[in-house]
Amino acid sequence: MTPVELSRTVLHAVRCAVDEGQLSVAVPERVVVSEPGAGGCGEYATNVALQLARAAGKPPRTVAEILRPRLIAADGIEDVVVTGPGFLNFRLGQEADPLQDLVREIRAQGQRYGHGDALAGQVLALRVPYEVRAEVVADAVVRIVATQGGRATVEHQGGRATVQHHGGRAAVEHGELVDLRPVPAPEDPAPLGPDAARWALLHPAPHDRPRITADHLVQREGNPLFRVRYAHARVRSLGRGAARLGFAAEPGPLNSAEADPAGTPAFQAPAPQAPAVHAPALHTPLSDYPRILTAAATHRAPDRLARHLVTVADAVLPFLTCVLPIGEEKPSAAHRARLALAEAAGTVLAGGLSLLGIDAPEHL
Repeated sequence: MTPVELSRTVLHAVRCAVDEGQLSVAVPERVVVSEPGAGGCGEYATNVALQLARAAGKPPRTVAEILRPRLIAADGIEDVVVTGPGFLNFRLGQEADPLQDLVREIRAQGQRYGHGDALAGQVLALRVPYEVRAEVVADAVVRIVATQGGRATVEHQGGRATVQHHGGRAAVEHGELVDLRPVPAPEDPAPLGPDAARWALLHPAPHDRPRITADHLVQREGNPLFRVRYAHARVRSLGRGAARLGFAAEPGPLNSAEADPAGTPAFQAPAPQAPAVHAPALHTPLSDYPRILTAAATHRAPDRLARHLVTVADAVLPFLTCVLPIGEEKPSAAHRARLALAEAAGTVLAGGLSLLGIDAPEHL
């Protein structure tokens, strides 16, 4: 069960409690599920009971206890524990592997992973000045808003001047007026090239002054854009390397052993086992991506997406060293699973860069 699936399960439990008259609240559009905090337990937790308590006119722990039996009955959930003022903590079934489920979900959805309906039916009219950073931010906002089912148009002060593209068509819509006025670029970013220029304008928060310097072109660890694009290129390179070795990605345990079909002769010492591979640092940013994308859309903040891509890149780069077999190792189920996880991270990086209007290179 992935965080997105668990969030839907919690929403279903809230709806059932409302329908049965045990809670008198408006069902929220979405529920945030994350790793348990201090004092928590299990794989995931949510504070939905605290959010609903005031409207329900009940203490948060009472709301949590109302939801708990419905959640325990759901497939894939082994236990639900209420901690603190009313946090719901989930322990998934033993057969469930959240990381494998997450990788499967990303593979199934591709670059549409994280897309949702948080802004379904909403139309935004983005009003921007005639300034390069504002133009670039507006372009990214339009793409990001569309991932959540919304539509956005762009107009310049003094009259509607531009239009938004949806499905290859131009459309002009009147909707909620939103002023986009990021701190202007101090100089023309065009000499940096299209990708570095967009990153220089989108990565800083709108109230921060962007740096238009050649640092965005340097291929070294201190350059966040380089790390993000390099991580994507490395993932693609590993896929090509795996193909040359005759194996492909397949979700599964990262440390599973696969017997040699030919068998090991009795007189031959068993091969030393490779160190166990763990990827908790990668699980969190991948599972958080839908939440970050929703927040970037609702707050019209492409910088949130850009910074999260840096987080994903920094989490996946150390992991990539264990994806392919080393030395005399033979490709195993574990290597296929590691490749699947790496490719899932690559999919998130590629999708995020595309929304920012930046190329995700196959080679770098």
